[in-house]
Amino acid sequence: MQQELEAYFDRLWPICRSITGDGLRASFKILQELIPLKLTEVPTGRQVFDWNIPKEWNIEDAYILDQNGEKIVDFKQNNLHVLGYSIAVDQQMSFQQLKDHLYYLEDQPNAIPYRTSYYKERWGFCLSYETYKKMALENGTYRVVIQSSLKNGSLTYADCVLKGQSDQEILLSSYLCHPSMANNELSGPLLLSFLYQKLSKIENRRYTYRFVIAPETIGVVAYLAEHAEHLKKHLHAGLVATCIGDAASFTYKRSKEASHEINRIAEHILKHETKGARIINFAVGGSDERQYCSPGFNFAVGSLMRSMYHTFEQYHTSLDNKSFISFKALEESVEMYLKIIKALELNQTYKGKIQYCEPQLGKRGLYPTVGALKDAQQELYRRLHLLSFADGKLDLLSIAEQRSDCILDYTETVQELLKADLIA
Repeated sequence: MQQELEAYFDRLWPICRSITGDGLRASFKILQELIPLKLTEVPTGRQVFDWNIPKEWNIEDAYILDQNGEKIVDFKQNNLHVLGYSIAVDQQMSFQQLKDHLYYLEDQPNAIPYRTSYYKERWGFCLSYETYKKMALENGTYRVVIQSSLKNGSLTYADCVLKGQSDQEILLSSYLCHPSMANNELSGPLLLSFLYQKLSKIENRRYTYRFVIAPETIGVVAYLAEHAEHLKKHLHAGLVATCIGDAASFTYKRSKEASHEINRIAEHILKHETKGARIINFAVGGSDERQYCSPGFNFAVGSLMRSMYHTFEQYHTSLDNKSFISFKALEESVEMYLKIIKALELNQTYKGKIQYCEPQLGKRGLYPTVGALKDAQQELYRRLHLLSFADGKLDLLSIAEQRSDCILDYTETVQELLKADLIA
């Protein structure tokens, strides 16, 4: 999987994406090779709750020429060089006129910052502080060019529904809207695309799975405006994938209701399947869990990350690049999401069909014929433990935690007891 992840990353990386535009559509087209996403266009000006869909932005080129005609800032070398949603400009100006349109980071002098102006028309360039200092020292005359368009069009979002036996849904959401950034952009959509492939191979899925990839904030606001009533009836829980591609330990951000099953399951799996995971309560900031957990919805949507947004120095800069992430770690992240989903699928309330004294397992072939074999003994104890607590009130997660077991260890146990007609 790591080689495939890297190959798709390399194809997506150079595309200049934003919350609207052809770069966003081109990125979705590549992802459609992995996951059957349906694209929806929402026209400029449409009101979606308290927001309005902005004009569509596209860009062809942008650069700054010094007085010798040399390009000192070049969009085609790094698409972070342009302030996102910059209007077109082609002017000669002094450094004093230009400097208010330049964005840089003094504390990270070699990094290009990521900056946008979606909802106010302006233009600008992002550059390293080292380049800025050189320009300030020369104090020359510059030609600034941005070849962009900002006009009525549409915003694109994508979704895909993987049917299960129940109409109760698990939401898996991420965003696609940033230019070239690795952890805080491409890790989420890539994770969901490869996760879809694994989930589609699971037979007899209990839940229906809804995959959503949209421009962050405004895209999910638009999605919720269209799908709100359906989700209110059918959404059981969900996860938002963000900053999930680096090699740091996992961080799980709960939904607002800390005791909800999705939080219990995610925390349980992280406890048993990895080390050093951090659990935090819901808070504003972050990604699209803000919209899903807003008061009118209050959906049970958490977020599983690695290095949390705002906490790593590469965040929203050109340093968040391919060298910062790990495709091995991204594969492990896919597997961690899959384990959480498998635990959700497994976690039901079971009731033993024999409630008075324990069942005779030997005549059903469920009792080891050779004693003292460690693995056989552990499986026997799990069978007996589950039967003892299967009162129709406790869910399997609670039963597993009585023994400090991982719920996933009960996968075969449940199947055996169901096949033997000992639980329902």
